[in-house]
Amino acid sequence: MSMAYDYDMLVVGSGPAGQKAAVQGAKAGKRVALVERDNLFGGACVHRGTIPSKTLRENALRISHMRQNASLADFKLTEDLEMSALITRLNDVLVAHDMYMSRQIDRNGIERIQGRASFVDNETIRIDRVQAEPLTVRCETVILATGSYPRNPPNMPIDHENVLDSDSILSLLYLPKSLTVLGGGVIASEYASIFQALGVQVTMIDKYPKPLGFLDQDLCDTFVEVFEGMGGTWLGEREVEHVSWDGISEVTTECNDGTIVRSQKLLCAAGRIANVKNLNIENAGLSLNDRGLITVDEDMRTSVPNIFAAGDIIGPPSLASSSMEQGRRAASRAMDVEVSSMHDMIPSGIYAIPELSAVGLNEDQAIKKFGGSVVGRANFDEIARGQISGNTQGMLKLICDDKGEKIVGTMIVGEGATELVHIGMMAIMNEMKVDALVDSIFNFPTLAEAYRVAALDAISRRS
Repeated sequence: MSMAYDYDMLVVGSGPAGQKAAVQGAKAGKRVALVERDNLFGGACVHRGTIPSKTLRENALRISHMRQNASLADFKLTEDLEMSALITRLNDVLVAHDMYMSRQIDRNGIERIQGRASFVDNETIRIDRVQAEPLTVRCETVILATGSYPRNPPNMPIDHENVLDSDSILSLLYLPKSLTVLGGGVIASEYASIFQALGVQVTMIDKYPKPLGFLDQDLCDTFVEVFEGMGGTWLGEREVEHVSWDGISEVTTECNDGTIVRSQKLLCAAGRIANVKNLNIENAGLSLNDRGLITVDEDMRTSVPNIFAAGDIIGPPSLASSSMEQGRRAASRAMDVEVSSMHDMIPSGIYAIPELSAVGLNEDQAIKKFGGSVVGRANFDEIARGQISGNTQGMLKLICDDKGEKIVGTMIVGEGATELVHIGMMAIMNEMKVDALVDSIFNFPTLAEAYRVAALDAISRRS
């Protein structure tokens, strides 16, 4: 390393992308520093998003199962239930994760700096620290992994108490009686179904005809069916014109078609935008693209050669799993270490109730690519394990090429979908024929058996 530099690599942000980038750099013998604004590691994924929401989801599932089995016990949620009672053990999980991350960072000799980073130029970073003098450091390579924050439309009176965003929704003190959710994307669908499962009266409003419209049509339809079956209301193809809180206890949402929805609380889930606040990226010669994101090439390199970016800051798929791989890749390419091209076989996992997961091509994409597609289905109500566990509204779809031979996509909805999808992913990556799933023996009773059932269905549909 040139003596002109304080570090070979400076990583800004300690979420999934930043952690993996820093560790990868350190393992290659580079002098690495990791800058994090919060006093705990993990970024929004750990503290405000993935982990807290999944902890809430687990308890929502337990409660919905208890309702299903009401005949076994006299079950009723207590009045004015505090949210903290529903996000149990969260602090234990966060402290354990922070301890594990800190140990990994220290073990690899990575220097930790708590503070807020901003560019002086593309090789010089100023770090404003709490109760300490600002630091100015020079570094050969910078990896930006600062994540994202909720996009709040200008006409939305977000006060984080009655009108909330996806960061503040988990800071509710009590479980509300009713909730309006604006949006039909992943975050909106997850929270809407979780709160509905908890017994909150939820209304989802979005401009598109179906929530999760980027997924296979059957998966969207099943999600809406289950959500409405739990008592939720889906209002599609509506534009929100006005949102107001009455100053006492009610939020009113007015739509362009005259629909008026009243609820105790409202969640605005209008997507997330790259977090470059206070980074002064223009000093480094960087700018946001027209989608408000940092543009990178396949090596995660920005338009400035010594600056790389990974995770939510570069946009979709914005999954913790893909962010980790992007961080690892960014650090590797910064050090000129060859890495194979990033596989496009990234499974999407949506932790709504029920879970949804997909990998590869959906039915429409397969038809476009092959001029036709053979699809095999297995409904969970036909699978013994589905009946045993009450997971009967799920389904698994195998998408095959036009001849019905090669598996090109796997679409799953139902509890266990995010675990099950990996079998389909391996089948696609290894260019397996659908017949191989029929020749495979699966444990009985399991949901994985659905692969065999769907494969038999696909074979029976070959022309």
